[in-house]
Amino acid sequence: MVNYRKYISSVAVLASGFFLAQSTVSTVLYSQAYDSQRNTLNLPSPVTSVAEKTILSAKELVDINVNTMMADPVLKNATWGFVVYDPKTKKVISSYNENTPLVPASTTKLLTTETALSLLGENYRWMTQLEYSGTIDENGVLNGNLYLIGSGDPSLGTNKAGAWSYRDIISDFMGGLSREGIKKVNGDIIIQTALFKGNIAMLPENVVWLENNNYYLPVGTTREINPANEKLIVKKSGFASDKKFFYVSPYVKQMVYAEKYEGDGSLTTKLPDAPAYLANTFRTTLVKSGIGVTGKVTPKMTDAAPENRKLVAAYKSPTLGDIVFYTNQHSDNSLAEALLRTVGFQKMGDQTSESGRVVVTGHLKDESFDMIGLNYMDGSGLSRSNNVTPISQVKFLTSLMEEKYYKTYFTSLPVGGQSGTLKRMFIGTGNGQVFAKTGTLNKVKTLAGYLKTNSGKTLVFSLMVNNYSGSVDMVKKRMEKILEPALDL
Repeated sequence: MVNYRKYISSVAVLASGFFLAQSTVSTVLYSQAYDSQRNTLNLPSPVTSVAEKTILSAKELVDINVNTMMADPVLKNATWGFVVYDPKTKKVISSYNENTPLVPASTTKLLTTETALSLLGENYRWMTQLEYSGTIDENGVLNGNLYLIGSGDPSLGTNKAGAWSYRDIISDFMGGLSREGIKKVNGDIIIQTALFKGNIAMLPENVVWLENNNYYLPVGTTREINPANEKLIVKKSGFASDKKFFYVSPYVKQMVYAEKYEGDGSLTTKLPDAPAYLANTFRTTLVKSGIGVTGKVTPKMTDAAPENRKLVAAYKSPTLGDIVFYTNQHSDNSLAEALLRTVGFQKMGDQTSESGRVVVTGHLKDESFDMIGLNYMDGSGLSRSNNVTPISQVKFLTSLMEEKYYKTYFTSLPVGGQSGTLKRMFIGTGNGQVFAKTGTLNKVKTLAGYLKTNSGKTLVFSLMVNNYSGSVDMVKKRMEKILEPALDL
């Protein structure tokens, strides 16, 4: 009899909640004080009482929370979709708008980083080599040239993912010269980065230019390269002088990072690219160390009659697995775009964003990705023209669980309440149980990945919200509430 009364009581509570969802909520307008006023407004809330949890299954609780959020003032006018999926049974447990194409923001990096791991391998490294041509006489004079051979290392000199600083790389190169007995260079320092030949790329359409009071572009920011002579000359009206600017790439020659700008008309820059900065700093270090260099630093994209050369030293970047970990943990846009161009180069011979997009979409199609609703415009997710459906995300993430690099891929994802961009979400319930990539643009908040249930199962989920009301923190709270009962599945 007691259990029966509890059941009747719970049903009454739920019925009341659903009635209010259809009547009271529709008349309540969103305001900044919404969260603090929620109790006094008598609005429906996700199921949380002990009685309700006792009577209803975990699946029913998930469904009820999703239905409740449809009437929530923050989400009711938004376009959003949700799926929680069982990778073992290959069945949807709960969903809402799962086939709706939505702007994925930085969850786009899930596709980019997986393609790189699949095509290049988790142990792939970029090489930056120091070589010399000619001969070394008895006095240690090199009658020939030094060559810096680049490979498009996106982490070069940045300290990202354990990458060496420029100072460390140059110190290693200096050690190589010492081992060869070179005390003077009677020749040039030649930069050879042939893979960047003609690499002038167009920006993806509808890219986000303004976010968090900064203007920025998605490819290869040089803000961590710290050259002393970086300078931005913006000759175009319409940009606020108090904003910060970010360069597209050292190789596509668009815009550098700067605190201010001047002028109007067009965008140009005087920032040297990363190999040039390394080469010039290397030459300066040689001279200061007493190793004279008679020639200059000069680029040489191609060489019809290459000289015979000997390897002096080689710097290896962190592994691709390390780069992917840093990219997903920090949601690093520049590394994601670099990975996009790298897979383009490996498959199509040129390191452009256009080739990268062709390679990524081709790879996804080959892997039976659900292409319906997919629009892949960049590697990082900064373009608002990107689209993907929640169901395609979860099926994609499910398919990776059988791949040999899955452990590396899974480990790269931020952990709820503990690491990366999820460190401040799921601090209480779900702490250490949610492993997912976040995405954030203005009025776009997304989350996709895996969750470990309280019973030890691994489920896959996607939750994407576009055009919400209120602040991003309010959306994060709703996301946590939607996912909370899924932990009991």
